[in-house]
Amino acid sequence: MQLPEQPVAGQPDTTIRCNADQLMAAINEIGQATYHRDETPLPVVGSAPPVEQPGRASMSQRAVDRNVTILTSSILTLAAGGAASAVLWSSGHANETVIAWICGGVVAVPVALTLPVLALKGLMKNAREVAEAAPTPVTNHFHGTVHHDSRTVTSTTRGVIANTRNQTYS
Repeated sequence: MQLPEQPVAGQPDTTIRCNADQLMAAINEIGQATYHRDETPLPVVGSAPPVEQPGRASMSQRAVDRNVTILTSSILTLAAGGAASAVLWSSGHANETVIAWICGGVVAVPVALTLPVLALKGLMKNAREVAEAAPTPVTNHFHGTVHHDSRTVTSTTRGVIANTRNQTYS
């Protein structure tokens, strides 16, 4: 039986060195680059206007908010109508007049509540815009004797050589 060679102090292990040489030889055999650079030119952006893409049309944030409000309101109205229909069907008292009043009430109550709120909101918005557009008031403070001159001056200029005559009216 032969004992394995003992590494000499300060010298690398021969098996590790042999494995590293085999790995480097395999990499050199491949000979291919490990990266790829795409040299094709980027597309030119022209002056053509954007084209609407298929699908849902783009909307403003305000339109999206209103759409969400409409959808949630319709779901709530459907739930209330379904509950009322289930109660009438289970009780056996489904009368056309009662159903008409219930369905009309479900629509009329939110409308009756939202119309004054929307009108008040519009009034407040208009009042705020008017207040912001109004000129700021000018307040003058005088100390001592003040003389107020209320004369009106009109001027006319006539002739090839301009001659201005001012007239003062009290």
